[in-house]
Amino acid sequence: MLVYKIFRRSEWDDLVAHGRSAGAPVDLADGYVHMSTPQQVVETAAKHFAGESDLVLLAIETDRLGEALKWEPSRGGQLFPHLYRDLTRADVVWDKSLPLGAAGHIFPEGVV
Repeated sequence: MLVYKIFRRSEWDDLVAHGRSAGAPVDLADGYVHMSTPQQVVETAAKHFAGESDLVLLAIETDRLGEALKWEPSRGGQLFPHLYRDLTRADVVWDKSLPLGAAGHIFPEGVV
C-alpha cells in the first residue's frame, strides 16, 4: 500500500543530500514521521500546508517500512501511518512536486 509524506522543498533536498531524514519540525517534536493515506493526504495538505507552494509529495510503500510503521489514531479518530525511524531515500517509491493552485494543492493524477 502506498502512503504519502509531504515535505517542503528544503526538507526533501535535505533527505536527498543525506539519504535519510527524521522529518519536518512537527515530526521531530512528536518523535515520528507523520504520513497520510490516499484518503487523508488532501486534508493533511489543506490543514498543515495551506498557502505553501514549494512542496514535494513522496509516495512510500508500507511493505518497505517493517515494524517501524505504526497505525495510530489521530485527526477525527482516523488511523494514520506513523514511522518510528528515519525516512530513507530507499523508502521513497516516487517524488513529485505538489504545486498550489487557486483552489488548493494540485495532486498528481491517481493519488486521490
